[in-house]
Amino acid sequence: MTADDGHDGAQYLAGSPVRVAILRTLRREPLRPADLTDTVDATRTTVQRILGGFRERDWVVKRDAAYRVTPTGERVHDAYETLLGEVELADCYGGFAADLERVGAGFPAEALDAGELTVATERNPLAAVDRLTELLREGRDAEIRAVSPVVIQRFNRAAAAALDAGAEVELVIDRDVVETSVSDFGPATDRAIRDEDATVYVSPEPIEYGLFTCGDVACVTAYDRRNNPRHVLESTDVAVTEWVNDRFESLVADARRLSAVVENA
Repeated sequence: MTADDGHDGAQYLAGSPVRVAILRTLRREPLRPADLTDTVDATRTTVQRILGGFRERDWVVKRDAAYRVTPTGERVHDAYETLLGEVELADCYGGFAADLERVGAGFPAEALDAGELTVATERNPLAAVDRLTELLREGRDAEIRAVSPVVIQRFNRAAAAALDAGAEVELVIDRDVVETSVSDFGPATDRAIRDEDATVYVSPEPIEYGLFTCGDVACVTAYDRRNNPRHVLESTDVAVTEWVNDRFESLVADARRLSAVVENA
């Protein structure tokens, strides 16, 4: 058997919704052709033709007038359903995964669907910003760790409110964000330097995605090519939380304190 044989079989199954429906139905229970005709809403001729194709491929056998899925047919069915699930996953998380991969974030594939995704859309372009702002505001009396490639007034205000409510904040930014903060958000920058509960680090390398942790929740933010936050994945899954924490620690290890950067500017 060659790879082309496998492709032909996959193409045969995927080429007809009725074939998929019949194999899925027989995977649940053996049935006679007449019962299959009623179940999948197909003509008897169509059902018999498809059953013949399945028998040629050893996906089903006929026993006691009923058709039964073979172990081979079970594996084909289950693999096809897995493929459909992966395609649906790609439809849902594709933009998030593509934006992270474009900047070399190295997000683990197994963690892709391990959380809730907020997506900015044409109808709600600020959905990601709104969710991040809400998470910051909810971080009262908590330890917040964040990484951001942008500075936004709403983020500054939410972070200030969290600090006022007793939060401790650690933040990693890059030099572009420092320059914008100093020129456009002076008071916020001054507080970031003076406040004992705020620790800001400056990465020597550009930052192109966002991180956030508070309590058991870890978030990853993917930005588009214009540096707009587009997707926020938030999760308590260990695969996500460990990745976020590892990335944060790696960035801090190479960074300098904001006060030192501003003094030397």
